Amino acid sequence: MAAEYCVIMAGGKGERFWPCSREETPKQLLNIFGDTTLIEQTVLRLVPMIPFENILIVTNRKYADKMRALLPQLPPDNIIGEPCGRDTAPCVALAAGVIKARAGTEDAVMLLLPSDHCIHDAANFQKDLKSCCELARKSSSLITIGIPPTFPSSDYGYIECGEKIGERTCRVRKFVEKPSAGRAAEMLASGNYKWNSGMFVWKVGTVLDILRRHAPDLADLSSALEKAWLDGTFRDVLSAEYETCRKISIDYAVMEKADNIVVLEASFDWDDIGNWTALSHHFQPDKAGNVVVGKFESLNSHDCIIFSGAPDHLLCAIDMNDAVIVHTPDVTLFCPKNSTPKIKEFLAMLAGKPEMKIHF
Repeated sequence: MAAEYCVIMAGGKGERFWPCSREETPKQLLNIFGDTTLIEQTVLRLVPMIPFENILIVTNRKYADKMRALLPQLPPDNIIGEPCGRDTAPCVALAAGVIKARAGTEDAVMLLLPSDHCIHDAANFQKDLKSCCELARKSSSLITIGIPPTFPSSDYGYIECGEKIGERTCRVRKFVEKPSAGRAAEMLASGNYKWNSGMFVWKVGTVLDILRRHAPDLADLSSALEKAWLDGTFRDVLSAEYETCRKISIDYAVMEKADNIVVLEASFDWDDIGNWTALSHHFQPDKAGNVVVGKFESLNSHDCIIFSGAPDHLLCAIDMNDAVIVHTPDVTLFCPKNSTPKIKEFLAMLAGKPEMKIHF
């Protein structure tokens, strides 16, 4: 039986965690939710199901050395630095080519995971991944994991479930982009939708076949990188190919066109660490409902999220409610909780001010 490989996508900037997340230290390199970084947590919850030598990380080239230092358990070549960001579909093509070269067969199973999820129940997580691998081997389907929704979120994409084919599996009818609040409430009430976790499992051959049908340019990219991995020219070929590669997500390139997608309902806890409000899911609030990381004193302040990146700095608030306050040595951010999705928009505004570059 061909081996299983896991590919962790870790190239994003994580801008919604600014000002802690910066160009040189993106979200996946921060340890906001524990003593280790998000990328370390993602790798370690895979072991022992996937051995370290079969875990690949695809990231921005500028982060590769930092990840190698954080994860000495991985062979250095397993951390692949993209020369530029091209979204998830080229990342899948790249990884499929490398795995095919290493495994010597298209029958190898490929797991594709984001780097910034928070999952505590590693045992059930691995159990579900094993179920996905078994299904991928015997059915040549594209398998994804759906999260049972617990509230009508507008921050997540959704999966509409079709024909039931197992106790926790069904065919995917369609993927739904992030909905309005009203539409999210309707989908939750219907009971026929899962949150889209962005996790996928398939045989290398299965994903290459669908790339050949729907995105032949990406299939060619995969083939070129497979050959380059074997002949020792991988870094040079990757740089040349990515320079002209189109930027497109795997959802648009493949998932919206495929008819052989199956979703497994997750049995583990899950949180997509999207912005600062996620801290409220992982830290116990005080009596006033404030979630505090660092030193904080307040008067008549309730339901705030406080994070200090300077351990000795005291943050204070008077009559503040439903606010986010984040302090770093050079930037302090204040905003209402419901405005945290606008951090990315705010950074785009700052980008037009050259004197602000030091804070990126």
